[in-house]
Amino acid sequence: MKSLSTIALIVMSSSICLGADLPRSSPEAQGVSSAAVLSFVQAADRDIDSLHSFMLLRHGHVVAEGWWSPYSAESPHALYSLSKSFTSTAVGLAIAEGKLSVDDEVLKFFPENAPSNPSADLKAMRVSDLLRMSTGQQTEPPRPADQPWTKAFLAHPVPFKPGTHFLYNTSGTYMLSAIVQKATGQTVLDYLRPRLFGPLGIEGPTWETSPEGISCGGYGLSIRTEDIARFGQLYLQKGKWQGRQLVPEAWVEAATARQTSNGSSPSSDWDQGYGYQFWRCRNGVYRGDGAFGQYCIVLPEQDAVIAITSGVRDMQAVLNLIWDKLLPAMKPSSLPPDEAAGKKLEQMLQGLSLRPQKGSGSPAQVLGKKYVFAANERKLEAITLESSGSDVAVTLVARFDGVERRITCGRGTWQKGRVAWGLLPEQPGAASGAWTANNTFTAQLCFYETPYLLTIRLKFSNQELQCDGEANVSFGPTKEPQLTGKVQ
Repeated sequence: MKSLSTIALIVMSSSICLGADLPRSSPEAQGVSSAAVLSFVQAADRDIDSLHSFMLLRHGHVVAEGWWSPYSAESPHALYSLSKSFTSTAVGLAIAEGKLSVDDEVLKFFPENAPSNPSADLKAMRVSDLLRMSTGQQTEPPRPADQPWTKAFLAHPVPFKPGTHFLYNTSGTYMLSAIVQKATGQTVLDYLRPRLFGPLGIEGPTWETSPEGISCGGYGLSIRTEDIARFGQLYLQKGKWQGRQLVPEAWVEAATARQTSNGSSPSSDWDQGYGYQFWRCRNGVYRGDGAFGQYCIVLPEQDAVIAITSGVRDMQAVLNLIWDKLLPAMKPSSLPPDEAAGKKLEQMLQGLSLRPQKGSGSPAQVLGKKYVFAANERKLEAITLESSGSDVAVTLVARFDGVERRITCGRGTWQKGRVAWGLLPEQPGAASGAWTANNTFTAQLCFYETPYLLTIRLKFSNQELQCDGEANVSFGPTKEPQLTGKVQ
C-alpha cells in the first residue's frame, strides 16, 4: 500500500491572515463527507501512480490535506504550466495599473527584435491573443540558446489570423512575461512579490529565467502546496483577500471565462474552452494545471478549491477521480460529525508514502567492487556499491564526468539527503533500494521538489554490470539506453 505522510486534520476557529496557515476544519463542519474524502484518498493511493500532495478547501477552510513521503508540506514543488496562471495574474495587475492593455499589439513592445518585414498577421497579434493561446501560429516557436526568445518568437511564421486558431503555446506565455517586464521594469517574479505573493503569505517563491533574465512565464515557478491553495482561494473570492481587492474582480472573471474554443469532446477536461491562461473544466469548474499533474482547481458552485501536486502520466484520470469521489461529497450545509470515518481518514493520511523499493532477491557478492564504463553520452564512469555499516541501507557510489556521487538507499524506507544522478544538479532528494532479484539491485531516486522519480537497476553477472535507468515521467523517452561496465 502506498501512503501519505505529514498530514493534518485540525479543527480551528481562526480566520485567514497574512503569513499564517489557512484555517483548518473537520470535513463535516464544512459540509463534506469524511467517508467520501477517504474513498478518494484510497482510490488515489491505489490506482494513481502517483500523487505527491493533496489539499481540499471548503468555505475557505482546509478540510483534508496530505503529502506522500518523501514529499512534505514545507517543500516547494515545481509547477510547470500551472505557472501560466500566475503570469496571467501579473498581466491583469499591470493592466489595472495602466502599464499595458489586452489590445496592445505585441510588436510594439519589442521593436529591437521585430523582423525587418513583419507579416500582416504578426502585426495584428495582440496581448489578448497571447493570453488565450490564439496567436495564429501553427507550431510553437522555439526557445533557442543562441538568440533572444522574444526574437525567435517574432520570427516564427503566423499563418493564421490571430484570434482564430487555438494552439497551446508556452512560448506565447513567455512573451507575456517579457511584456510585463518591459512595461514595469521588473521580472514577473519581482513584480508579483508585493502584489500577490506577499499578501497571500507565499514565502520564498522561485522562478526560472531565460538567458535574457526574464521569468520563463509558462513554467519555472516553484511554491508549496498550500501556496497553490491560497492562489485558488483568491480566485474563488474574485480576487479579494482579507477584505482587500488584490486582483480586480473583472480580471478574475475574464481570465477564468471561456475566451476561446479548443475542442468538442464532452468527456475531456482539455476540450471545455480556454480563458486567459486558465482551463475551463466540466461541472462548471476551472483550473490552472501543469505537466505531470500539478493542479489548482476552483469549484465556484461548491465554494471549494483543490490543490494537487503529482508525477502522473494520465492527468485526466486525476480529474475523473475528483468528479467521481469529491464533487458529490460536498453538501450545501454542515453534516453531523462522523467520528469513525474521520478517524480512518486521519489514520490513512498520517501513513501515506510513495512505495519504497521492496525486494527479496539474493545479494550479489559485489560490495566494494568498482565497475568501470566505457565513454558514453551520460558520462557515467564508474559504479560501486558499499555497505552503510548496517543492514538497513546500501550506498550507491557513482562517478559522472569526474564527480563522485554518494547516495544512501534506505531499505524499505526513504533516506533523505542531497541527491544527484547523471548530469542533474545535486538537489533535495530521497533514495530507497533493495535486491529485487538474484544479483539485481534496484534503487529509486525521488527528487521531491519536482515530479521526477528515477529507477536505477543494476544487474551483476560474472565480471560485468548492466545499468538501466527509467524515469516515471518525461517530456521525451522515459528509459535510458543500457550501459555495461566491467569490474576493475
